[in-house]
Amino acid sequence: MLSLMEAGGLSFILSILLTPMLMRFLRARKFGQNIHEDLPETHQRKERTPTMGGIVIIASSLLGYLAGHIGTSVAFSRAGILVMSVTVASTFIGFADDIISIRNARNLGLNKRAKLLGQLVVASTFAVLAVQWVKTSTTLSFTRFDFPGWQLGAIGWCVLAVFMLVSTSNAVNLTDGLDGLAAGSSTFGFGVLAIIGYWQFRHSFTQNLYHLPSSLDLALVAVALVGGCLGFLWWNAPPAKIFMGDTGSLALGTALAALCALMNLDLLLIVIGGLFVVETTSVILQVFSFRVFGRRIFRMTPIHHSFELRGWPETTILIRFWILAGLLAALGLGIFYGDFVKIAQVV
Repeated sequence: MLSLMEAGGLSFILSILLTPMLMRFLRARKFGQNIHEDLPETHQRKERTPTMGGIVIIASSLLGYLAGHIGTSVAFSRAGILVMSVTVASTFIGFADDIISIRNARNLGLNKRAKLLGQLVVASTFAVLAVQWVKTSTTLSFTRFDFPGWQLGAIGWCVLAVFMLVSTSNAVNLTDGLDGLAAGSSTFGFGVLAIIGYWQFRHSFTQNLYHLPSSLDLALVAVALVGGCLGFLWWNAPPAKIFMGDTGSLALGTALAALCALMNLDLLLIVIGGLFVVETTSVILQVFSFRVFGRRIFRMTPIHHSFELRGWPETTILIRFWILAGLLAALGLGIFYGDFVKIAQVV
């Protein structure tokens, strides 16, 4: 428990203190966000707000994770190192996208093919290392490795892991359209994963339920990301003084999916990150309806923009979406605990 407090606490302190320093650095170099001309009028006022704040989120989380091993009995695990590594790698992809956007003075960074290629390389590397180096279970999982326990094989599991990482990183990226929305929603997800990781640690050996020797180290990763997101949210809450940019959103999505993959929560990711699923689904439905029927379902997607065009204040949308994100994350935790109670009685 001390290690979790160290990781989360230091990450939060570093994030809340370093963010304003990054803001001053970015303003001095005029590294501001370019707003897409199609977005609602309320967004046009945010033009030139400093971006790439994700640098602080990930840097603080990484330092918090490292600090969680100092003076404690928690050992570094291959799983924890892998999650942090792919998270940092995704940060660089987002950073490249943000830098190109700033230099071109348009809300267009890396082209879609280049960004997707980078994500596929990172996700594929993660999947191969997860199987070959971490030795993770290759069964399809919901709340544990043997439920439903369908054996996917190394190739099948790698395909699933790549899909999880690429889709979730893009989903968080789509959600990052309102002040504080992605940071706050991610906090709920990482918070639940920290609880689940600690629970798996407590019961992996006493009742031999989860077979996850790295669960505590993965909980450290999750709680460090909670601290990083919360510290950044202090400055990112509306009206935002800084945006996380693709630098942060791609990294957070990658981390969320990677944690679920290595904690044997493949399918539970859909519930824990439910808000990101809703946002992405709205875009998919919009594109499908327009291309097939020539009609739009929503006034604008992702769906939070549709509510803006209906006249909802940004803070109203934000708080209601936070409530939805929190409820879905809590539902994921409830499902996990409900399954634990069921199998614990059998064991």
